Amino acid sequence: MPFQIIRNDITRVSADAIVNAANASLLGGGGVDGAIHRAAGPGLLAECRKLGGCPTGQARITGGYNLPCKYVIHTVGPIWRGGLSGERAALEACYRSSLELAQKHGCETVAFPLISAGAYGYPYEQALAVAKESILRFLQDCEDMTVYLVLYGWQRTSSNQYRFARLDQFLQRHFEPPVFAAPMAMSAPKPEPSKKQRFASLFHPKEESAKREQEAVYASPSLGDPLSLEELLGQMDESFSEMVKRKIAELGITNAECYKRANIDKKLFSKINNDPHYHPKKPTAVALAVALRLDMDETRELLSKAGFALSRSDKFDIIIEYFISTRNYDIFEINDALFDYDQPLLGNSLL
Repeated sequence: MPFQIIRNDITRVSADAIVNAANASLLGGGGVDGAIHRAAGPGLLAECRKLGGCPTGQARITGGYNLPCKYVIHTVGPIWRGGLSGERAALEACYRSSLELAQKHGCETVAFPLISAGAYGYPYEQALAVAKESILRFLQDCEDMTVYLVLYGWQRTSSNQYRFARLDQFLQRHFEPPVFAAPMAMSAPKPEPSKKQRFASLFHPKEESAKREQEAVYASPSLGDPLSLEELLGQMDESFSEMVKRKIAELGITNAECYKRANIDKKLFSKINNDPHYHPKKPTAVALAVALRLDMDETRELLSKAGFALSRSDKFDIIIEYFISTRNYDIFEINDALFDYDQPLLGNSLL
């Protein structure tokens, strides 16, 4: 059931289906509609002519033609008339009917544009809120689909400017840009022993040998006998997968609750759950830390088991630290913040 917002040109997104914000005729137009028709080629228009149009709030499906998708789902969004003419209900119907059509045709990945937010004048922030709520509502009962909301370009909403004001301050206080150290100067070569020293060593070989043995003891990393490889492997700590299983049991939640909280799909979670030596990508590891409601120390411990750490010189890491230290485990709010700062998102990713 993963859901993510990404920045991209929807005509370049590889998915089972992409959704076209079409007009009622389905014969192409401006904005996203025109871009999809141009990228798909004349075959799309020829098929759309046979459909006889589409009412507002409903959806129709065609082939993908030259696009990197199997299907194009065409839906007609409402024109904004002040918000008192049923626009929200019609916009919700666009997302619902499109997703139902995708599910009927066996689509596992679906990419939406922000419907009605362009030429149809639906206020951007309200259109975004309806899109997220509608998609997440549908995904609650559909575990086998991943949905992407594709935004073109970068825009920070005024609501996010207010919501993330404290995060901005946290970043300003804690972000430490990486410092690249100057190359280390080469150490001067040790001087060759003098003729007198070489001569003395011929008559005091025991003293020279004792000196070398003493230096060897101080240089030795361990005074005990080194462990064998088998002994070292036998002392391995709990793995990433094992810690996740333990924390799920301690919380008393189901596997399904965990992977839904983490915004990852059932297949990926199954890989992690069934392979004690599985090493996930960092956003997936962090997503599971969020799903398991770990504190900062536990988060660092879990990440270390996957070979990762949190750094004060990485914005992604500081954003994660901010949300976990404030005990805000809403994965979609965290992803909103990561998206605003142009950072990788948590959970499954199309990129």
